[in-house]
Amino acid sequence: MSDLQRAWAKSKLGLAPEPFEELDEAEEDQVPELPEGLPEGLDDDSSSASSVSSTGTIIPTPSQKLFARPQGVARGRTLEQIPWTTYFERELFLKSDTNPEVTYHVYLNSPVDKGPLYVMHHGAGSSGLSFALVGSEIRKRLPNAGILAVDCRGHGSTTAPDGAALDLRLDTLSSDLFAMVEATKKQMSWPELPPIVLVGHSLGGAVVTDLAMSGKLGNSVLAYAVLDVVEGSAMDALQSMQTYLSTRPGGFATVESGIDWHIRTRTIRNSVSARASVPALLVWDESKDVSRPWRWRTNLAATQPFWEDWFVGLSKKFLGARGGKLLLLAGTDRLDTELTIGQMQGKYALQVFPDAGHFIHEDKPEQTAISLVDFYRRNDRSALVLPPKVSELLRQGKKV
Repeated sequence: MSDLQRAWAKSKLGLAPEPFEELDEAEEDQVPELPEGLPEGLDDDSSSASSVSSTGTIIPTPSQKLFARPQGVARGRTLEQIPWTTYFERELFLKSDTNPEVTYHVYLNSPVDKGPLYVMHHGAGSSGLSFALVGSEIRKRLPNAGILAVDCRGHGSTTAPDGAALDLRLDTLSSDLFAMVEATKKQMSWPELPPIVLVGHSLGGAVVTDLAMSGKLGNSVLAYAVLDVVEGSAMDALQSMQTYLSTRPGGFATVESGIDWHIRTRTIRNSVSARASVPALLVWDESKDVSRPWRWRTNLAATQPFWEDWFVGLSKKFLGARGGKLLLLAGTDRLDTELTIGQMQGKYALQVFPDAGHFIHEDKPEQTAISLVDFYRRNDRSALVLPPKVSELLRQGKKV
């Protein structure tokens, strides 16, 4: 009998109803599962400002109450940072002969046997750690897969001289991504590149599409996926970008307050992902405001001269490059005319996550991972079974 039924029955019998126990907001939310082997003390109790993004099914055991909270999840909200080592086996600092002045930084989980390598490029102002959770979810479903999450120049721990740090032309970023893939191959002593699935979010979507279109990686590229960016809506959004940037706080008193801001504003709707990715977005700098010394690592306003260059022609390149194509969006209203026609012609796969915000892979890491794993399997050449050639049948004496 439920509490409501019990209270109704007692009122009919003239008994005083038992008071209902009120649950605070943190008690109502269920968090996404952290990866196995998470260090003690890194549990969370609220996956987002919206409980819709964290609903799940709990299967009770005989020793549990039907609605018991998952074991191992700390009560109360925590904003404690989650280190990158929770999700990646190593970080690499790489040099390239083509750009010797830049020290590239990447996070890597190596592929096993003939497993694919997901090469992941973040959006403007973000970092490779925005793919921490989705990379972990991919490997749960495809254990032999590798994850290469990069920091582009001017972001994360990639360093470049002052004059080159914000050279964010699309050609430069595309060349950088190619250099990072090649340098990783050299550093890890891979005899050849594994099958590659390029994945890019926002600006990163433009970069991976440009690299796929260039053909520099040859037949290594099986497919590419673009997360929540299309040419038409991106160009429209640029008109209000400066207004958005002016509403952001200039800094934070602590890293934890920065994490909290991203969750409260629903910039990132998954608190576990925010705890993993936000720390890389901030850097200590007391020169401007001692009370808020944690400042944005990347000056997004200074990148304005490149905004149009990033997205002009994106739809045409996305449809024209070789390889499987996947577009993940937070809403169908983001489709422009060219992509709408391409979708009707079956030129690419489309999946929409209406409950996610712009950071689809952070808000919905499990669902995004399922899409990316299925996408790879549909394009895996090793799984293709081709019909026998006519010459082979004739050689075997069979009728054709």
